[in-house]
Amino acid sequence: MALGLGFSQIGVAGVDLSSAEPGLLEWLSRGFHGEMDYMARHGLRRARPAELVPGTVSVITVRMDYLPAATPQDWQARELERLDSPGQAVVSLYARGRDYHKLMRTRLQRLCEAIAEISGPFGYRVFTDSAPVLEAELAARSGQGWRGSHTLVLNREAGSMFFLGEIYLDLVLPPSAPVSSHCGTCRACIDICPTQAIVAPGRLDARRCISYLTIEHAGPIPLELRPLVGNRIYGCDDCQLVCPWNKFARRSALADFDERAGLNGAPLQQLLAWSEAEFLRRTEGSAIRRIGHARWLRNLAVAAGNALARHDDASLRLALTAHGRHPSAIVREHVAWALAQRPSPSAKGRLSIPISVDNVTRPAT
Repeated sequence: MALGLGFSQIGVAGVDLSSAEPGLLEWLSRGFHGEMDYMARHGLRRARPAELVPGTVSVITVRMDYLPAATPQDWQARELERLDSPGQAVVSLYARGRDYHKLMRTRLQRLCEAIAEISGPFGYRVFTDSAPVLEAELAARSGQGWRGSHTLVLNREAGSMFFLGEIYLDLVLPPSAPVSSHCGTCRACIDICPTQAIVAPGRLDARRCISYLTIEHAGPIPLELRPLVGNRIYGCDDCQLVCPWNKFARRSALADFDERAGLNGAPLQQLLAWSEAEFLRRTEGSAIRRIGHARWLRNLAVAAGNALARHDDASLRLALTAHGRHPSAIVREHVAWALAQRPSPSAKGRLSIPISVDNVTRPAT
């Protein structure tokens, strides 16, 4: 049933997440959530499913693989190489196709309808990164995988390249067995993080995370972090690119997640030339649209500045200059910063970090 809807795995978790509350409170108290005020506003409701949806006694969790079907075997190495091409824009893998939120919610709804045909009517609510839900915690408790050092859920058969979804329901269901952690002493994700946002295994300071800075953060990107953003204009996959377990990442059978033309690897000049109308047209149905054109230009300006610090390019400077009088003060400031960048004799390229899977063994099936 679930597999027919495109889900890769289904599990069940209970609603007692009290053991996760101290860690959540400590994370919030340190300000690691940055400007995501809703996380503090909802507080412990995130760890109390029955408070969020009264009557909830069980949570069904699902995961859905999102690597495009045509993804090559050496995709991790290829993606790392993209980061050493400063003139090309890099978009996080998950955002290169259709926005997963609506797609997964629709399929979760259909799964509920299918369950109701067997069990009879029941109360439920579906979620896909859309409410105060401890997604990764619920996924780990329901056997979807374990929390990796980068805080994402890892699965021995599928790595971490998947989306999560939940169904809060008033049916009593037997919980799935959780799995043990298999990160061991590996620090690949921690060591590669460009901004050192992973402050400890399983602990992320979102204020330094490039995904947060380029997507959730609405203000200026901190000056000291701009050079570290490189050519990443929407999200960051570095911690997943070096994870040995992603050798086993699965391809999606859904064409929805196939990469759209123009949303990755395009020259920065080309993307800077998009008007707001073209941006909206090109990103229709994409997760990228939600950041808006001004934030898109802000991100592109940072990437362009980093490219100019590596190699001067008259056409790139011209593309930036076109936004020098943009209505947004944030765009203007980032454009001015980018135009001030010049190559220096000490400028060095990005260091290549080898991917090792020597210590990973595929489990018996």
